[in-house]
Amino acid sequence: MREAVLNRFLRYVRVDTRSELGSDTYPSTLKQLNLAKMLRDELLELGVPQVELDQNGYIIAKIPGNFATNAPAIGFLAHYDTSPDLSGENVCPKIVENYDGKDIALDEAGNYILSPAEFPELVDYQGQTLITTDGTTLLGADDKAGIAEIITAIEYFLQHPEIKHGPLCIGFTPDEEVSGGTKYFDIARFGAELAYTIDGEGLGSINFENFNAASATIVIKGCNIHPGSAKHKMINASLLGIEFNEMLPLFDRPMFTDSYEGFYHLTDFRGNVEEAVLNYLIREHDRKIFEQRKVIVQQAVNFLKLKYPKTKIDCEITDSYYNMREKIEPVAHIIAIAEQAMRDIGVTPVIFPIRGGTDGARLSFNGLPCPNLFTGGHNAHGRYEYIPLESMEKAVQTIVRLIELFATPQNALK
Repeated sequence: MREAVLNRFLRYVRVDTRSELGSDTYPSTLKQLNLAKMLRDELLELGVPQVELDQNGYIIAKIPGNFATNAPAIGFLAHYDTSPDLSGENVCPKIVENYDGKDIALDEAGNYILSPAEFPELVDYQGQTLITTDGTTLLGADDKAGIAEIITAIEYFLQHPEIKHGPLCIGFTPDEEVSGGTKYFDIARFGAELAYTIDGEGLGSINFENFNAASATIVIKGCNIHPGSAKHKMINASLLGIEFNEMLPLFDRPMFTDSYEGFYHLTDFRGNVEEAVLNYLIREHDRKIFEQRKVIVQQAVNFLKLKYPKTKIDCEITDSYYNMREKIEPVAHIIAIAEQAMRDIGVTPVIFPIRGGTDGARLSFNGLPCPNLFTGGHNAHGRYEYIPLESMEKAVQTIVRLIELFATPQNALK
């Protein structure tokens, strides 16, 4: 399993699948389909009996159960796009064997150092094999590691038909990183009764809570007058944008929050005297506080409108996804079974809320319970991304054991 999952991962990360915000195509970048076609062909070559790549870039593959039982159809999903935050072109992964717990120079010049002083969890992986970037791109473990792990687990069952299992459904999606991963996903066609996204973080992580999420766009129209004659006439839209941002709570920003704490995140500010556009992410685990955060944004806009009555200020707030916890709690046994699968292979489950979202959050609200399990990756979306090979192997083993557990009579009846 270790060699198989490594080889797959190294092949996948070398294919540029960076998605793009604001695109008018689906997937948002057509280059994502290059990997989608590779994955389709690979699944067919492995002998998966039913594989489809549709016009939206979704790969849906199915393997029938191999014994008569009422075991549920289980789904496993991962996304093949990578974040637009950093380049995913010409990814050159580095393999650090028998990691010694010290600094790792990602590039030859030593400009980028992966250090336990900054990332203390590195020391947990001494003696293991780390896969890192070369400092110029992200790695793509989010979520090509998940894809490699799912396919390697599926390959195991295809090679061992004597192992009993229920129906298996595999889904690979584009555009998760730009909140479009499930836009056209057909749950009925997928066919699973429950599912897991393999899109989590370090070894043993289980997530069934995530942020409630919204995006906000503020557009401010100013009035540009020659600065020599601007008194009582000029309205500088960029300065109003700065004023608006300073009205939001200072310590409700990502760099000051963790755990269940939400935030306002200014992701983009484009402006001049004539016009300013500010884009925000609004995040909060508690649904009631989430709604209050949106009200605070609107109140700040309303205040500026009163203060500057000659200025046009528009605010558009759009909900993106919600906390899946309320949909997972009624089927809590799927979390308990995931915990048992990890313990059975020697991994300690670590349950914590996602400070973000997954395709599973939207799928859960659309009727498919879908918590999130670990890939083993760390530091996603940036040049310091890395993943231990041993954690990837444990992810494969977790998927295998999970499938086996759902085929047992006590779990099949749930």
